[in-house]
Amino acid sequence: MPTADLRVTLLQTDLVWEDPVANRNQFETMIRNLATETDLIVLPEMFTTGFTMNAPALAETMEGPTIAWLLEMARLKQAAITGSLIIKENEQYFNRLIWAQPDGDLQYYDKRHLFRMAQENAIYSAGKTRLVVNYKGWRICPLICYDLRFPVWSRQLSNQPYDLLLYVANWPEKRAVAWRTLLAARAIENLSYCVGVNRTGQDGTGIRYDGGSAVCEPQGETFYLPENPEIIHTQALSYQKLQEFRERFPADLDADAFVLA
Repeated sequence: MPTADLRVTLLQTDLVWEDPVANRNQFETMIRNLATETDLIVLPEMFTTGFTMNAPALAETMEGPTIAWLLEMARLKQAAITGSLIIKENEQYFNRLIWAQPDGDLQYYDKRHLFRMAQENAIYSAGKTRLVVNYKGWRICPLICYDLRFPVWSRQLSNQPYDLLLYVANWPEKRAVAWRTLLAARAIENLSYCVGVNRTGQDGTGIRYDGGSAVCEPQGETFYLPENPEIIHTQALSYQKLQEFRERFPADLDADAFVLA
């Protein structure tokens, strides 16, 4: 059981449309300029390209430059780093979240719920399994954007519990109310911290994003980052505070039993 806080750094910024080199350079500058120590650095969804359906032209492999870059950044800051990008594997494309640790450990999660309103489901293959990472004694469940709308997929399970629910996203400004509402709801219903990292700016299709990256406590109290071209925010999450709340309000003991298909 962890005794230390988990220091989580949210990197919220605009993305350069379909330009992996420019985006890696931008995030590397932000990471190198971190003024405080951290345990976990969180990047947005498709952080190298923006939310694009141009997978054939932009996909990388698990041996590609961005995976190597993530491992390099993790070693540089001695912190885990996560975000999603386009990966090609076995002739399929995935919106894949990568979890890279400073010791070289690499894990991933493929987005389960593909955003059909942008035809993501016609280009990418859906993931089939959820990931819970054990890191510094914390159990962390990282998910991607549209997954936020599906509470069954993110639900606490007795055989796969977590302490922090994490969403990386490209969530449009016009649905900002849903973003804010659902992040808090996921924290409340799962007696867990919930962190969401979103982008800002406008993408190559004209869709605008207003940031609103957030840290939600299990009671639903939420801190939001404002819209800004570039924000670096580090917040410590208290495991002791989480456990005290769970002991004081053990709603999970009355949860309905079910199995994910």
